[in-house]
Formats: sequence, C-alpha cells, structure tokens
Amino acid sequence: MADESGEKLAGMVDITDKPPVFRKATASGAIRLKGTTIEAIKTGKIKKGDVLATARLAAILAVKDTPRLIPMCHPILITGLDVNFEITEHRVRASVTVTSEGKTGVEMEALTGVSAALLNVWDMVKYLEKDGTGNYPETVIEEIRVVEKRKGESGRD
Repeated sequence: MADESGEKLAGMVDITDKPPVFRKATASGAIRLKGTTIEAIKTGKIKKGDVLATARLAAILAVKDTPRLIPMCHPILITGLDVNFEITEHRVRASVTVTSEGKTGVEMEALTGVSAALLNVWDMVKYLEKDGTGNYPETVIEEIRVVEKRKGESGRD
C-alpha cells in the first residue's frame, strides 16, 4: 500500500495464505530494586497489595491486548499462557510463555506480557524506590528479550 507520492504506508503483513501451526515463545526480563524493597515484596508489606499476583494479572491482560498496543500485530488465538517470577537479592525476574495454533508468532505477546508485569512491579513499589528528590536512581527494568521461540509440531513439549 502506498500514498499519492508512492511512499509506502505502514500496514499489517498479509498472512492469509499461511497455514496455522503450533507456535510458542518465552520472553523474560527483570526489574532491579533496592534490597529493602525486595524484602518488602517477600514479606507482603507493600501498601498496594500482592505485587506478584498483580503483576501476573497484568501480564495476562497485556498478552491478550497485544494487538491493541502494537498496531501492526495480528490478533491471534492464545491457547496457553504461563507467567512466572523469580526473586533474587536485588531483582524480580519475570518470564512469560505464550502458545498458539496460528498463522503468526507469539513473541510480541510474550514480550508485552513481560513488560506489563515489570511495569506493574515498579508501580506497586515506587514509593519505596524513590530517593529524596523523587527520582529512582537504583530502579531499572532490564534484559527484556525473547528467550526461546518454537514453530511447528516439533516444538511441542
């Protein structure tokens, strides 16, 4: 598709002729936090409530809403979704695995789920992370990436 000047316009890729196949993607990322914030998460002392339960729900909703957030992403049928967290001394690591039987991959859904989970962790603990000026010198969302992507019957566990 092009405009009057011949310049190509943004658009979704046509996947009409692609056959549906099993697809699976796992993405992960982490948020670096103060040790005291990590301890507050572990002991359930966060004012807004259960950080990991809220982040898990945010990831699930974000996966389902990926095509609304990423305009050129196709709406797809999600057949499986798994969200996991690992807490270390200074990080909460999120991992999201998405499966589908479809014509296009699920890596954008997995990445969107991880991003939303980590943003919700930040939102829930930000009052503990602020310095005297209201900034977040130690808080960093990092390492968001696709860990694994599979396509086809051979990709089934």
